[in-house]
Amino acid sequence: MGDMSEPWPYDAVLYQPFEDEQILLAEKASCSAVKAYLKMCNLPYDVQFRANAEFMSPGGHMTKLPVLKVRGFVLAEFEPIVNFVEQRSESISKWMTEDEKTEMRSYICTIENTFTLAETYCSFMLKGVYDKVTAPRYGCVFPWPLNKIQNLSKRHQAEKMLKVYQWTDMNFDDVLENVSTCCRNLEMKLEESLGPYFYGERPCELDALVFGHLFSILTTNLPNNGIAQTVKQFKLLMQAARFVEYKYFQKNIMFHTEIVIPVTSVVRHHHTTFHGGQGGDVKMKLDVYAAKSSTQTLKSRMPFGPIRRPTNEHTIPFLTLNT
Repeated sequence: MGDMSEPWPYDAVLYQPFEDEQILLAEKASCSAVKAYLKMCNLPYDVQFRANAEFMSPGGHMTKLPVLKVRGFVLAEFEPIVNFVEQRSESISKWMTEDEKTEMRSYICTIENTFTLAETYCSFMLKGVYDKVTAPRYGCVFPWPLNKIQNLSKRHQAEKMLKVYQWTDMNFDDVLENVSTCCRNLEMKLEESLGPYFYGERPCELDALVFGHLFSILTTNLPNNGIAQTVKQFKLLMQAARFVEYKYFQKNIMFHTEIVIPVTSVVRHHHTTFHGGQGGDVKMKLDVYAAKSSTQTLKSRMPFGPIRRPTNEHTIPFLTLNT
């Protein structure tokens, strides 16, 4: 077992499923949120893709991913990893008051109980999405007939979790309404902020988690894009997530299709300069609210390729953690 007092190592590893072929909507959201959080904390890590990443996980109440290995410690999912970093006194929210931390945790709980469940519902309860995306992606790393068995098992687990939270009785319109309500509450919080993040000029766990979910929703091509269309209606959330993507990943792939957003009324602007990695400093003006009487057209590329099975299943790396 590792020592909590030791400094953060340079060989920390984050394990997750394959991005292009295997990872599912909710899993990608959790993995993206953890990556953003560790970058915000300025903690180094290496990402390794494993077909059996889910089965390497020590547990979890929703996605079980990603899996973080830090010396003798092995953790999974966003909240346990955040708690682990906080116990090491390396948290980015040390500057927040206790009231702000309590409020932030309530937002995090709401997001997990809304976005994660909505992403799971979309992946497993919508027949078109399940048949064309979820089943081919999840089963692609297993040979027939094991892929069929694993798909049935995964779907049963998802339905069981949704039933616990009473989401199996909902229709998709109810799900979208829950997502819309959550986004509305988050946008109201952003309106109160005096900076580009939820609590001002410095990021916190909430910023990372919101980014992870929006990034996953907006960069995953699904037959039913109802959730993506719902979140696109909230301009402040979109801009805040895009700001995080630029600052910590130096990328712009969230807007994979042309999005035309009519905006009205100037409230204020936020100017910032941040380091752009190898490209040097990047100067960016972030319209935290909206630009008067204008239309923003945002374009980028689709990062997801077609769903395909790996050409040689025996070359897919599997790994067992020895701690």
